[in-house]
Amino acid sequence: MQEIVNAIVDIVGQMGYIGIFIMMFLESTFFPFPSEVAMIPAGYLASKGDMSLYFAIFVGVLGSLLGALFNYYLARIYGRKAVLKFGKYLFFNEEKLKKMEDFFYKHGSFSTLTSRLIPAVRQFISLPAGLSKMDILPFIIYTTIGAGIWVIILTLLGYFIGQNQELLNEYLHQIVVATLIIIAFATAIYIWIKR
Repeated sequence: MQEIVNAIVDIVGQMGYIGIFIMMFLESTFFPFPSEVAMIPAGYLASKGDMSLYFAIFVGVLGSLLGALFNYYLARIYGRKAVLKFGKYLFFNEEKLKKMEDFFYKHGSFSTLTSRLIPAVRQFISLPAGLSKMDILPFIIYTTIGAGIWVIILTLLGYFIGQNQELLNEYLHQIVVATLIIIAFATAIYIWIKR
């Protein structure tokens, strides 16, 4: 694992901010690329003075946002027709699609924000947002906030403990668990307020 991390640090170091942007763009699309692999090494390089911490965060958030917009427009332009065409084979009909669109109309902003903090979900949350034709401005705002929180956490982890892989893995696991607990708590409050 340490060799892979070192290789990625080298790649990010060589490609610089463009490397961060490309990795984070891919991470927000269908490509199964973990954001930890891009932003933690960027934070580590910033701690050594090889990168600007603030600009690395900015580029990471920008890459995440544009990758999410790619998925959003892909689903918005082509998705509904494709979902209805192939969905009938998976018992997914227009009525269910309408319910999903209604859900995103009512709760899309909250779902978009919180889902950006959940591993394995953040890449795909843009698809139902696009399918439901969520307004673009709230989508951009909440995607940016959610992606920004996650990018800042990862970059600061790399900045402060990027050299200690064991400690890094421990903290990352704890942060993911704590984030999921906070999201569950926030969701319960959100549902209670809505009721």
